[in-house]
Order: sequence, then C-alpha cells, then structure tokens
Amino acid sequence: MKKILFLYTELAGYFESCIRELDTRDVEIHIVRWPVNKEAPFKFSFPGDVKIYDRNEFNNTGLLEVAKEIEPDLIISSGWIDKGYLKVCKTYNGKIPVVLTMDNQWSGNFKQQIAKLVAPFTLLHTFSHAWVPGEPQKEYALRLGFNPDRIETGFYSADVAHFSKIAEKRFENKNIAKRFLYIGRYIPQKGIDKLFSAFLELIEEGYDQWELWCMGTGDLYDERPVHEKIKHFGFVQPSDMEKYLEQAGVFVLPSDFEPWGVVVHEMAAAGFPMIVSSAVGSVSEFVDDGVNGFVFSKGEKGELKASMKKVMEFNEKELMTMAKESYKKGTSWNPEKWAEKVMRFMR
Repeated sequence: MKKILFLYTELAGYFESCIRELDTRDVEIHIVRWPVNKEAPFKFSFPGDVKIYDRNEFNNTGLLEVAKEIEPDLIISSGWIDKGYLKVCKTYNGKIPVVLTMDNQWSGNFKQQIAKLVAPFTLLHTFSHAWVPGEPQKEYALRLGFNPDRIETGFYSADVAHFSKIAEKRFENKNIAKRFLYIGRYIPQKGIDKLFSAFLELIEEGYDQWELWCMGTGDLYDERPVHEKIKHFGFVQPSDMEKYLEQAGVFVLPSDFEPWGVVVHEMAAAGFPMIVSSAVGSVSEFVDDGVNGFVFSKGEKGELKASMKKVMEFNEKELMTMAKESYKKGTSWNPEKWAEKVMRFMR
C-alpha cells in the first residue's frame, strides 16, 4: 500500500472532502497540520484510518523522525514557510516525488523577485514538482524555475457533491432570491467595507427589496454595520450552510487580496450568479464576466456598486441563466479528479 504524507498548514473543510475521496484508493494517508485558525474554526471528521499529527507537538528533528517511521512514497507540502517541513522535503527529494503546493499569484514584487533568484539553489533542491490551484499561480511556479512538465494545476477543490445538491434545490425553486451573500472573514483584505457601503447606498437609492446576508467572523466583526437589510450569521460550518444557501440569491466576494478563493468554486457548484473582484485567483476558472456573473476591478467600490445594481435590475430568467452557467463551471472540477491527480504523482 502506497503511503502519502501531507505537510499542511491550516486545514479547511474542502480539504476534508478531497481526503475522503483519496482514502477510497489503495493508499495510507498521513497528515501533519497546524492548529485550527480561530477565524475559521472548521470541525473535521476524517476517515478513521487517516492519521493526523499536530505540528506543534514536534520540533523539526522530531518531525523528520516521524517521516522516517512512515516511509512515504509521496510528500505534498504547503509552501516553504515551515522550516521543519522543508527539512523533511529536502531529505526525501530525489528519492520520491516531493510536491510543493502554493496559491501565491505572480505579482513581480520585491519579495517574489528575490524568491525567483534563490529558487534554483533552494526550492528546486527541495521539491521535485509544484502543484498550484490555477493559471495565476502556474506563472509563479514557472518563474521559480520548475519545468512545465513538473507543474500541475487543480490543487484546491470544493466539496462538489455537497454543493451541487444545493444547486439542484435552488433550481427546483425556479427563483433566485433577492439576497446578496458574502462568505468570508471580516478582515480588511476582504474588502467588506466597500461591500457594506455600496449596498447601503443602493438601498438608499430605492433598491430596498434586496438584502445582504453575511457569514464569517474576524477582527472587524464587532464593527459590522447594524441595518435591517443586513444579516450577520457569524461563522457557519460547511455542513450547516445549506439552509442559508437555499434562501440566498447572488454571491459577492469583494476581496482586495485573495490568492485563490475556494468559496468561489463552492458557490459556482451551488448555482450562484456571482460578483467577484479581479483580485480573486479562482475567477480564472469559475467566473466568466457577463456570463455567470461580473468581475470588477479590485478596490473599486464604484464598479462593485455598478455590478450589484445590474444584478438588482435583472429579471428572474436572466439570473437563473447565470446561475446555471455557474453550476456548469463549478462541477467541472471535483475531489475525484483531485484524488486522481495525487495518484498520478506516484506514477
């Protein structure tokens, strides 16, 4: 039985669905993980035969000893920030496939230029492959020096089976509710200040049949606006989202910074028309401007407001057409294809 070692940072709900699918293959799965993020306190229920290790229980040397006891056939590691993870990867590189995963987009800033210069002497001696979410990240991997045939896309996947069932129920209703939906942390990088401001201005301008529903928590949660048309539900576990998603209408993600954003994949699979900022990496796969939603320039509240206004003026048929286009895009990638890509690394 092949053994796979994941050296992970913060686990998320969508990763669990991928692991469950991978566990149906003839493999033994080991996951080292960082502590759960207090702003996204996901509850996990991995298959019983998946072995979980808490990173903070091992120093770097102890972590390497754990890897040696496992004797993995494949290592998949999150980024290059954890020195202990790097130590394990460098030890095994050249013996087995050692895969770097990252979701950073190439921007060409000073830090990335330095990484590009040192990568041939560091990263390329530590990892054999790179696995990234999509094309924006593939460009970065190429600039770091990874050969094109050693780079794979599709590192993230939503729990498509779960969210597509929600889409089917939404389509049965034959109605897209007049409710915008935001799912994400309440932090400055998410651009929620512009979302709240744009929405309240539209309400004042007479578009008061619409509501804004928000799910999440974070540093700005205590500063959330109190208004009868805005509802704040706090952090909601993925398994409890269904009742909210069935009643919501159009998904909005106004991020100023969002390397990928799996939530866009989730909402596409759930059949949501979308309004998403250009900063969100997953736009490249799941949002076609003017087809299943709108993409506005990051940081531009005026463009965000204009996109929301367009949606508010659409009729039911137009909104439903967008919703079904999202569904097509969202169901095009799934945990089954993700698991097959993991198996391909070992071949």
